[in-house]
Amino acid sequence: MTTPLTHRTFAAVLFDNDGTLIDSAPAVVRAWTTWAAEHGVDILTLRGFHGVPAAGIIQAVAPHLDQQAALARIIELEESDTTDVLALPGAVEALTALGPRAAIATSATRGLALARLHAAGIPLPEVIVTVEDITHGKPHPEPYLLAAERVGADPADCLVVEDAPSGLTSARAAGCATVAVVTTGERHELEADLVVPDLSHVRFGTTSGRVALSLA
Repeated sequence: MTTPLTHRTFAAVLFDNDGTLIDSAPAVVRAWTTWAAEHGVDILTLRGFHGVPAAGIIQAVAPHLDQQAALARIIELEESDTTDVLALPGAVEALTALGPRAAIATSATRGLALARLHAAGIPLPEVIVTVEDITHGKPHPEPYLLAAERVGADPADCLVVEDAPSGLTSARAAGCATVAVVTTGERHELEADLVVPDLSHVRFGTTSGRVALSLA
């Protein structure tokens, strides 16, 4: 089986982290449940924000709170809990195969991203763009524009792998091709050039500094 993506090559592959490379869902739920209880926020209002930076979530659901203090608390809760954070199928193999042609663009802080990546045993690429590096988070294109710049590639020559609608919107706005993994949501929610269950369903290879994608 082939797709339009298998008939071209790319300068680099840019990955989201949570829900794409790693399964951090139980830890995320624990942290935000504790945060919501501490701040008198209805936990149900936190639905639908996957892939959105924590600051944006807090502003949307609790604009009355001291934003800096509320953000500091969720960062503290999340960074202190990496229990049962695991690599998703195919993630280690993808990063290993791509080497310097891979980058990560995450809505997490650098401390949280590194803690979770280490806990999951994911090989760290040289380029990791976090929320501290940007002014506008996903769904704004800035995270993927910056990741492409730092890996030395034209965004239009990059492939983005995402699990969240907000991340896919970010990638498309940056001009990147897209692969969606159905690891945290429903397939019908994901608008991408290719949709697969997870990264074990694709293979990456590099030739002469270019990346080729094939279906497993």
